[in-house]
Amino acid sequence: MPQEPEGVQVRPGTEADLEGLTEVYNHYVRETAVTFDTAPCSPEQRRPWLHSHPEDGPHRLLVAWTGDRMTGYATSSPFRPKPAYASSVEVSVYLAPHAVGRGIGALLYDRLFAALADEPVHRAFAGIALPNEASVRLHERFGFRRVGEFTEAGWKFGRFWDVRWYEKSLGHHPSG
Repeated sequence: MPQEPEGVQVRPGTEADLEGLTEVYNHYVRETAVTFDTAPCSPEQRRPWLHSHPEDGPHRLLVAWTGDRMTGYATSSPFRPKPAYASSVEVSVYLAPHAVGRGIGALLYDRLFAALADEPVHRAFAGIALPNEASVRLHERFGFRRVGEFTEAGWKFGRFWDVRWYEKSLGHHPSG
């Protein structure tokens, strides 16, 4: 388990987190190619996404707060919509700019994978828009292995971006 950063609280995301979640995400929409969304969204537009991550089950949302400031969040979401993909999730971490480099991303992933330990999830996948060495290091630290790269997969900020895909075995085998 990573060293817990001082004063950081991690818990399941709730409706009360919607403003902070939207603010953190919109930073990445506006300033980076980490997400391929190109227009910031309102909290109301993000509400269905929030509600698609219940407190239990394979699709989780964990938020990190320091005092009254959101420092980031981690999610496990459906990998693809078809039924045979139900035992796979796509995971991601987003940190508030003031929280980068403090170990909060590792703490969030540690808690997320602990929460998924008893869920029927066989594989976790992560797509990383390149370059993003910090994200590559985080995923490799958590046992993800590189499985492929999509070149020029997204167009943002007047250029194409490659996406490298990683996978991690969570070991569960679905019955049936």
